Amino acid sequence: MTAQRRPRRLLGGALIVALLLGVAAGCGDDGGDADDASDTTEASEEMSADVDPALEEAVATTYADLVFDSYDDAVSGAVDMQTAIDTFVAAPTDESLDAARQAWLDARDLYGPTEAFRFYDGPIDNPDDGPEGQINAWPMDEAYVDYVVDDPEAGIINDVEGYPEITADVLVSANEEGGETNISTGWHAIEFLLWGQDQSEDGPGDRPVTDYTDSPTAERRATYLQELTTLLISDLESVRDEWDPESGAYREDFLSDPHEAISKMMRGIGALSSGELAGERIAVAWETKDQEDEHSCFSDNTDADVRNNAAGIELVYLAGGAEDSLSALVASVSPELDQQIRDQLDETTAIIETYDAPFDQMILGDDEAPGRVALIDTVESLQAQGDLIALAATELGHEISLAI
Repeated sequence: MTAQRRPRRLLGGALIVALLLGVAAGCGDDGGDADDASDTTEASEEMSADVDPALEEAVATTYADLVFDSYDDAVSGAVDMQTAIDTFVAAPTDESLDAARQAWLDARDLYGPTEAFRFYDGPIDNPDDGPEGQINAWPMDEAYVDYVVDDPEAGIINDVEGYPEITADVLVSANEEGGETNISTGWHAIEFLLWGQDQSEDGPGDRPVTDYTDSPTAERRATYLQELTTLLISDLESVRDEWDPESGAYREDFLSDPHEAISKMMRGIGALSSGELAGERIAVAWETKDQEDEHSCFSDNTDADVRNNAAGIELVYLAGGAEDSLSALVASVSPELDQQIRDQLDETTAIIETYDAPFDQMILGDDEAPGRVALIDTVESLQAQGDLIALAATELGHEISLAI
């Protein structure tokens, strides 16, 4: 980047420390803190006199429709991935493995924006029965699932005595058993079974197709992969159905209090922006320079994860250009603040669009390396974005936390 880029609000380590002190959740569990979410999505006692209740109701309804449609797209992507995986398992070749990997990447793109619908104890991360930990928990200790370079007998797949059968129930019971990095289900377990460990300095993992043909555990590995995919679809469907316009129980509850619904919407995008995306998903890896701290480390898809998460925040705020958007609601009380948020969203997107290397390469080098500069600029922009969202929430009569 040239010297014309905007000045730093905070420099390097000071920024990272500030962010990490504000992050409440551990890296191994991608879920938010239940107490934080319940405490910080409560609306303030007095609603802003300038807020139109009819507009609040319309904005909340637009959001509920958007959430349902987004999860429906995510389900469709996962179903397409299942088809590709089933084809691969039936006839494992380099070509069918590549097709299954591409289907994972395509499905992941559809799931990424839905991360903006979290952090307020909704259907995805309800502390009692939300499936988020089964869907997207990370980072994972890959040796918990399958062999690794230093241990060819590692993992559930190779532990025939401990896990004589590989079923969905077995995998769910094993998830995070004995440690938060003991991830046995979800996107990243599927990712690992398709790509394997990433041992490359300039590319993703390269699991050989012989793991599914010549290996003594080939059949168990294939069964594991298919069971994971079926479980992921079931979990995504369960979340989607809670938002169904005709029968969604959570949707009905969500829309019963439009003012509280707006608070939850702003909590979701604020926490994702400042706490989760800026903090856990970028700042941690920036600080450690450790590939194991990147989100999709086996496929080298983390830069796309960042892009899609940021797109989800923008989707919630602008509602895809719908008239009854959160942006319109903020503009109704403060047009200037609405424009500031829009500008910050644009700035975040513009920075992300400059990424020209895989995330695990961007985190390396000294602090003036182009990749590290781009990432810390992203963190700063997301942090500013979250601050503006929290300020807008206050203007609308809410008090939210950006911590996770």
